[in-house]
Amino acid sequence: MGLQARLMSQALRKVTGALHQSKTTAIFINQLREKIGVFFGSPETTTGGKALKFYASVRLDIRRIETLKDGTESVGNRTRVKVVKNKMAPPFKQAEFDIIYGTGISREGSLIDMGVEIGVVKKAGAWYTYEADQLGQGKENARAFLVDNPDLANEIEGKIRGHFVAVEVDPELVAAIDEATSEVDF
Repeated sequence: MGLQARLMSQALRKVTGALHQSKTTAIFINQLREKIGVFFGSPETTTGGKALKFYASVRLDIRRIETLKDGTESVGNRTRVKVVKNKMAPPFKQAEFDIIYGTGISREGSLIDMGVEIGVVKKAGAWYTYEADQLGQGKENARAFLVDNPDLANEIEGKIRGHFVAVEVDPELVAAIDEATSEVDF
């Protein structure tokens, strides 16, 4: 066992209990290295041994998948996040979003992506439309249009959220279930 791996294992054994008691989240950022001569499986590995992988509750693989450009100028990155390990929720989920330099994660870009996916925003060639409104030619122009028209962006967000909301529950039914289960000892 390498010295760095041994130190990581000893430190994480001590730190995890303290983190749990203080209800604190620790975020570790690590880089990938290439293993030489690997024919099967992923040739990528992280430094520091296996302790960090073992003690982690959630592990994310974050990768830039493309550069966003406005003409010839780079304005951001398209990023993919894969959940590699998750003890808190179902693992192996995946998300893609735009990160705009100087701004952060693009809410409007996510609205366009989700809107196209569920059919709220229509895409014909390079043109994006919402109902009778032309959002723009190309995703960057459509995103800029939504930034300039926040009311329209909020309307699109409302339709997207409405698509994913569960069926409304009858309050009388909820009260009856609560009353019935309150008498049961678990």
